[in-house]
Amino acid sequence: MTIGFISDIHANLPALESVLDDVDRRRPDMIFCLGDLVGYAPWPDDVVTMIRERRIPTIAGNYDEGVGLNSDDCGCAYKTDEDRSRGAESIAFTNKTVSDATRAYLHGLPRHLRLTHQAAREAEALPFEILMVHGSPRRINEYLFEERPDRSFLRMMEIAGADLMLFGHTHKPYHKVLAYELDGKTRYRHAINIGSVGKPKDGDPRASYVLLHLGDDTSSEHPAGLQVESVRVAYDVEKAASAVEASPLPNAFAEMLRNAY
Repeated sequence: MTIGFISDIHANLPALESVLDDVDRRRPDMIFCLGDLVGYAPWPDDVVTMIRERRIPTIAGNYDEGVGLNSDDCGCAYKTDEDRSRGAESIAFTNKTVSDATRAYLHGLPRHLRLTHQAAREAEALPFEILMVHGSPRRINEYLFEERPDRSFLRMMEIAGADLMLFGHTHKPYHKVLAYELDGKTRYRHAINIGSVGKPKDGDPRASYVLLHLGDDTSSEHPAGLQVESVRVAYDVEKAASAVEASPLPNAFAEMLRNAY
């Protein structure tokens, strides 16, 4: 079974269109979205409409939650006064732009989704628990960067009851395989940041998403039984950046798209 995961679209319609075209070509068995559909680009309604028309199961990101509540706070961590000022312009624009239907949809999104996979070849194997969050199981806007200690991930996932945790929010993709001991056996948990469709921050402006390949031997006992494919998709970045510049949004957001920071 192959499952696709997208996240952090941030109202970037050209990026979403290109990613979904790539998804259609690869034909995974299902696809999920880990939130932050809106903010920073001029197509919030179009992005939400596309996700809804495709019936993609979606959880709330912090930006979705802010707009769903018609709040002036997106729950974002801005480092400078200039960043905060631009962020205020972005959420004010998004709140003014979205339709009532979009706001109601965002307001109703769940925070977490779970799947359980059972290894078909191993009747005695424990169920493999998959947890989808936006930031972390604890907070919708917690940043889980790759340099966080393994023990922190392991403790968090143990409490959440997750063998595999998928998340976004940092806009920087990575996959950590985390070994631990249980009943005298070495087992493995996986922490996967799926990156960002519409606002990458890792220096690569291409859209990012993940394909997860589950097999008959996928379990916490076999790290190689889970295949994680990080996919990058080229899209018309200049079209998106020019649209930002033609909108009331700060022009700095266009440069962020061009340079992926």
